[in-house]
Amino acid sequence: MKLKKSLALLLTGGLAASLFLAGCSSKSGDTGKSSSNVIKIATQTPLSGGSATIGEAIKLGAQLKLDEEKAKFKELGFDLQLVPYDDQGDPKKGVANAQLIGADKSIMAVVGHFNSGVAIPSSEVYEKYAIPMVSPANSAVEVTTRGLKTVNRIVARDDFQGPAGAEYAVNTLHAKKIFIVQDKTAYGTGLAEAFKKAAEEKGAQILGFEGITVGEKDFNGVLNQVVSKKPDLVYFGGIYAEGGLLIKQAREKGINVPFMGGDGMDASTLVEIAGDAIKNTYITSLAGDSTKSADGKKFIETYKAKFNKNTESYSVYGYDTMGVVLKGIEDAIKANNNKVPTREQVRDAVRGVKDFQGVLTKVRFDGNGDNEYAKVFIYSFKEAKYPAEFVGEVNK
Repeated sequence: MKLKKSLALLLTGGLAASLFLAGCSSKSGDTGKSSSNVIKIATQTPLSGGSATIGEAIKLGAQLKLDEEKAKFKELGFDLQLVPYDDQGDPKKGVANAQLIGADKSIMAVVGHFNSGVAIPSSEVYEKYAIPMVSPANSAVEVTTRGLKTVNRIVARDDFQGPAGAEYAVNTLHAKKIFIVQDKTAYGTGLAEAFKKAAEEKGAQILGFEGITVGEKDFNGVLNQVVSKKPDLVYFGGIYAEGGLLIKQAREKGINVPFMGGDGMDASTLVEIAGDAIKNTYITSLAGDSTKSADGKKFIETYKAKFNKNTESYSVYGYDTMGVVLKGIEDAIKANNNKVPTREQVRDAVRGVKDFQGVLTKVRFDGNGDNEYAKVFIYSFKEAKYPAEFVGEVNK
């Protein structure tokens, strides 16, 4: 009886030890290979909420590129799958999704985010799991200045975009007295501060630097300040949902001076919200004009045929970002004797991508994960129509 009991205890103890070891192997530090030949790429963008127009556009652009590459990867012995996540433009949701992404060992990379304030905390989780992230839209400087091996972007930073906007505002629009409004997010505040610094260096006077809250609908308070200060240009650091309302309400108050904003305003919904009030608005964007090249026009046609939707500013950047990600994964597979690579191998291969030519952008990452070929584009709304009229570009 004692022998049987001892044997039972020994087996129970062995089972517990096995379960413990299995549990240890699944902890976040384990970033090894997927056990199958399924390779998943996640998108993390806002698919609901105030930024959903662009979030969905990024996801669809990425989906289009992945679908086009499926046959090639099938020949290599791998099944590509897209896994879309809705970060809702919310840092907490982005981080929670990032934990789920990290736990799925088949996910080898992330295309995202749109909002810098979501990307920054979420990328800390990706770093822990060694999952490379390539952003099609994040511009806040802090996204790539934290020494993370996993974080990359194909677009310009705000310390380039802000000065480009200030240059145009002061030297082309001849703005000398500027009122700045920003949405108190990592993106909006960072862009507004970069614009402010450059505009002041060029001799402009900043009459105000006021904050509004994302989701706010009534901007009467801040616009009364604008009226009292009598600027000759209003600059907004934020996203199109608030930007469209701000412009519309400003025009209703008789504020008819030029408005200017950044790439967060580059969406068809801006025009839908502002209506005719959008006239005399200028934006800097990190997205080029797809209609200016044969490849761009082909992309627009293919996208419309597949999704029955018109392209948005970052549709093609979702496409090009997925292209960079898949090039990195393909390189990692080949370097690993055509076997499924580890996340670390994919991470390093993505950072090592050189001179990738997408539809609208060429990509080579520097040591921080910034694109050496990134540009800033300037657009003008002369009528209530999207996209706006292209008026120039700025190279580094």
